[in-house]
Amino acid sequence: MNLVLDPVAALGRLVLGLVSLLGELAIFTIAAVSGLFRPPYYLRNFGRALMEIGYFSLPVVALTAIFTGMVLALQSYVGFSRFDSQSVIASVVVLSLTRELGPVLAGLMVAGRAGSAMAAELGTMRVTDQIDALSTLATDPMRYLVTPRLLAGLIALPLLVVVADILGVAGGFLVSTIRLGFNAPAYLQSTMTYLHASDVISGLVKAAVFGFVIALMGCFHGYRSRGGAQGVGGATTAAVVSASILILALDYVLTQAFFAP
Repeated sequence: MNLVLDPVAALGRLVLGLVSLLGELAIFTIAAVSGLFRPPYYLRNFGRALMEIGYFSLPVVALTAIFTGMVLALQSYVGFSRFDSQSVIASVVVLSLTRELGPVLAGLMVAGRAGSAMAAELGTMRVTDQIDALSTLATDPMRYLVTPRLLAGLIALPLLVVVADILGVAGGFLVSTIRLGFNAPAYLQSTMTYLHASDVISGLVKAAVFGFVIALMGCFHGYRSRGGAQGVGGATTAAVVSASILILALDYVLTQAFFAP
């Protein structure tokens, strides 16, 4: 009888654990977001988080974007040359970067860099009782630690994506004109012809959502960290993995909302 019921019990525990986790996340999110609409506001923490998520992530995002644009141009040329359609390379590069690759790759890079850092910082504060000390000093830890990071993620990632789009298109332009022999004015004209404001706006909306998710996952897993150094390491890993999966899943949802026929 146990052989029959054990798998059912294991499945039940899994489902209950997942529901409990989602409930914790929902309560955590509501508590953090509510801090955006009620004082006090910790502007110094917000500025610090904005620098950490945005400015210090700029080098890795910039390098990722420019090499992605270069590789995209090369691969597009190899593929489209089989059908004598090299003229569409400029449009493929700019639309791929602004709609998809810019926000997704920037989000994944920031999740690996800033999301893990947030989880490690808050996790260390949790296991060393610094978060409890804030409560003792009549300071709401959610408003002091989490809310500024959520707002910073919401603002910083779209700014990074603007830079990533520009550098990615520049990388494709350099490869196309120097390596592949395209005419520079014609390439730029094709880029501007096929690029519309809706393409850029959809990418920036995605970036804002991804930035919020990265900060939320980093703060959530760090805030509920337990078990010393091992728990902090587990929280850091969970923050990066969960943020990355959510970025890819939400990318499909948002693409469906913006571009579904």
